[in-house]
Amino acid sequence: MASIKQSLDEILAIDGALCAALVDATSGMMLGSAGSGVDLELAAAGNTEVVRAKMKVMRSLGLNDVIDDILITLGKQYHIIRPLARKEGLFLYIVLDRVKTNLALARRKAQDVEKEITV
Repeated sequence: MASIKQSLDEILAIDGALCAALVDATSGMMLGSAGSGVDLELAAAGNTEVVRAKMKVMRSLGLNDVIDDILITLGKQYHIIRPLARKEGLFLYIVLDRVKTNLALARRKAQDVEKEITV
């Protein structure tokens, strides 16, 4: 098991990783962050709304499923939102440089880190 800081540092070891945060989806507050390149407080609050909206749509559609991750592809960056399966209401938010990052490997690393993080 890894602490929040250790987990976020592990994410920052991904080629092209710019920053990462662990976010409370209820309040939009960060429980930890690492890296730079994005206003993480603003991004955490905004992406909380993304998670809430997706959950609302899933409920409306009667989908009995969970979100593995949400990928937002920008011109220069990938943004990954990964809800924690073992700790409902929390998600990892990761910003990656699109040119330097292997997206498949980054998503796999996020999955591995999500399994080991302790809150």
